Amino acid sequence: MASLQFWLKTVDEKERLRLPVNPEQISVKSSYGYEDVQVTQLGEYTVIGEAVLREFTFGAFFPRDYHPGYCEYEDLLKPWDTVEKIETWMNSRKPLRFNVTGTKIEELMVTIRSFQYSERAGNPGDVFYELELKEYKKVEFRQVETSGSGKAMVITGEYRPDTKVPPAFYFVVPRDTLWKIAQRTLGNGDRWREIYAANEKVIGKNPDRLVPGQKLVIPS
Repeated sequence: MASLQFWLKTVDEKERLRLPVNPEQISVKSSYGYEDVQVTQLGEYTVIGEAVLREFTFGAFFPRDYHPGYCEYEDLLKPWDTVEKIETWMNSRKPLRFNVTGTKIEELMVTIRSFQYSERAGNPGDVFYELELKEYKKVEFRQVETSGSGKAMVITGEYRPDTKVPPAFYFVVPRDTLWKIAQRTLGNGDRWREIYAANEKVIGKNPDRLVPGQKLVIPS
């Protein structure tokens, strides 16, 4: 058979699944995030974001019986056992490793976004499916503090400074909310009402309506 192999594995590689029938094609979606925003006295402008995580879509079927014409190996799992394995992985809400040998898709971390399957007349016992995967990147947060000498210091591990002086002002950026601003500047999103009270004349009657570029006072 062809050397091309499609693999899904748990991160620790204790569980793995090689697709018994190779998909005829795999679609890859890659794009950038763009957002059009309105800025007071400046009009509309476009914010060019970062690259969006790639999406992979493909489909084939899990055969009930081995056939040398399309099966990649003989020791097949029962189709519904394979379905159950994939659903268990998806419901675990943990990333997987995705590997397509002979391509640039090697040990790529992904999450299962969609899994559809069905039986069809004329193919008793076989289960046809479509899988949608999305690239996954682990997020690691690091806190940067400025010492009295003006040098930046990265805080890692269990150490956290006892006190943090919030900034005096904050400039609204696209997709901001008062809760996000309070969480970012005061360390507690529930304090958003304090920010609103200090800036009600700037924000207006609707606390959910923020305009990029607005200068907000941050209470101490």
